[in-house]
Amino acid sequence: MRPARHGADRTATAVRRIRPPEWQWSFFEDGGLALDPWAEPPSSLRPRRSFATVPRMPPTRAPGPARGRGRTGIRRVRRFAGLSAVATVLVVTLLLTAFGSPARLAGAGTSVVPVRSETASGLPLPQIVATQGPLRLQLPISQSHVTAIGYHAAGEDAVRLDPLGRRGNQGLLGRLRDRIFGTDPDALVWYQLDGGRGPSSSSLDIGATPGTDVFSPVDGTIVGIQDVVIDGRTHGVRVDVQPASAPSLIVSVSRLRADPALTVGSSVIAAKTRIGTVVDLTAVERMALARFTQDAGKHISLVVRPAATLSLP
Repeated sequence: MRPARHGADRTATAVRRIRPPEWQWSFFEDGGLALDPWAEPPSSLRPRRSFATVPRMPPTRAPGPARGRGRTGIRRVRRFAGLSAVATVLVVTLLLTAFGSPARLAGAGTSVVPVRSETASGLPLPQIVATQGPLRLQLPISQSHVTAIGYHAAGEDAVRLDPLGRRGNQGLLGRLRDRIFGTDPDALVWYQLDGGRGPSSSSLDIGATPGTDVFSPVDGTIVGIQDVVIDGRTHGVRVDVQPASAPSLIVSVSRLRADPALTVGSSVIAAKTRIGTVVDLTAVERMALARFTQDAGKHISLVVRPAATLSLP
């Protein structure tokens, strides 16, 4: 370093040295103070640190078409779940209806025609309960006194009858069909009974309490009145009627006590002419109809046979 040229001047003492003496300079820092990592600017020159709260950035969204496909998939899943729930409820309801217990079905049938305690009855309203070709069988007991109606086999020589109304103890498919398409609430309810040989619907059993009036089921002529003997004892009679609409057939009504005024050759009118009253045979027979009534199943029986095969007394 060169000596000051104006050291003797009066202003020499007023000039402040810019640089420190030579012996105070560091070899490594000489000329590079701006690069000194430990040199910090004055606090007045340092920027003040401050903090601010900014809203959270929204999540990244997929492009428009992808979002649309996602929403469509969700809607499909929800729609499928809803349809599945409705289908499940429908199936469960149908199964519960179809697999109802026999006791409940019997109660439903007998509630339409409850048991009455009176013995005498009025005329039945004209109502066909079964057919066989041109033959029409009218209900022979007043509707208010009928406890149940059933069909069973009555032998190889008996003719099959076609029941009218709806079967009360039908199978699963029949119950499902009635549940879906509906049935006539006023239709007669009948039951298929076990036992016997021959056509399963060849005997028509109509339940009623003993002493209930019984009327002719067809227009025709009385061709026979025969006692019914069981174990050597007489239990009522069988009345045979030749119908005017089908003379080749004989309609037999049994389990009744004949009206005293009834004789062979008498003309009868369907649902008008009284032919007798119901008798009680529960002491000598078990009644299959009892499963569907509120009593022991007391009833009368109607069987149709060809006239040539009928044995008359």
